[in-house]
Amino acid sequence: MDNSGFEALFAGAPLMAILRGMGVERSLALSTTAWDLGIDIVELPIQTPEDVEALTVVSAAARERGKVVGAGTVLTPDHIAQAASAGASFTVSPGLDLEIVRASHEAGMLSIPGVATASEVQLALKSGLTWLKAFPASVLGPQWLTAMHGPFPQARFVTTGGMNATNAGQYLDAGASVVAVGTALEDPAQLPLLAGLLGTRSSTAP
Repeated sequence: MDNSGFEALFAGAPLMAILRGMGVERSLALSTTAWDLGIDIVELPIQTPEDVEALTVVSAAARERGKVVGAGTVLTPDHIAQAASAGASFTVSPGLDLEIVRASHEAGMLSIPGVATASEVQLALKSGLTWLKAFPASVLGPQWLTAMHGPFPQARFVTTGGMNATNAGQYLDAGASVVAVGTALEDPAQLPLLAGLLGTRSSTAP
C-alpha cells in the first residue's frame, strides 16, 4: 500500500475542508466558499443516504471546477462502494483499518487512515502509508504532532476534529501538513484568517 499520491493531491496547500452532515445545499454552498477561498480539497463524511447524495452533488461540481472531493468516515466495504459511485477521489477513515485502505486503493481511490498512537503510526508506516489522519486532533493537541515527528519524521499528518482558523496555525507550526476545517467556513470573521493561512503557509514542512 502506498498513499504518497496525497503529496500531489494537496500540492502544498495547508488547509482542506471537511463538511459533516450538512445536507446537499449547505455542503455545496460551503464547498464553493472553500474553493473560492483557495481551499481546493473537500471531504464529506458519509454516514447517511443524504450524506451520499451530498457527496455526489459536490463531486460533480468539483469536477467542473477541477477540484477534488473525498469521502470521510469510511468504515465498511459498502462505504467504499458508495464513495466510488458518488465520484469521490479519496477516502478517509477515523481509525487504522488496513483492509479498508487496501479496498479503497483497489477501487481507485487513495485512502488516509486515522491514527492516535505511536503504535498505529508505526504500523501505518510499516504498511507503506505516509499520509495519516491525526484524530481527534483537538484532543491529541499540537504537542502530539511534535512528539510523533521525532521517531516518525516521514509521516505526514492531516489534523481533523476541532480545527478552526484560530488554532490551525498552532497545528501547522507543530508539524501538521494539512489542517481540516469545517464550520469555520460559515464564520465571516474566520474567512480572512483562513485566507491568511493559505497565503503564508506550506504543507511541505515536516
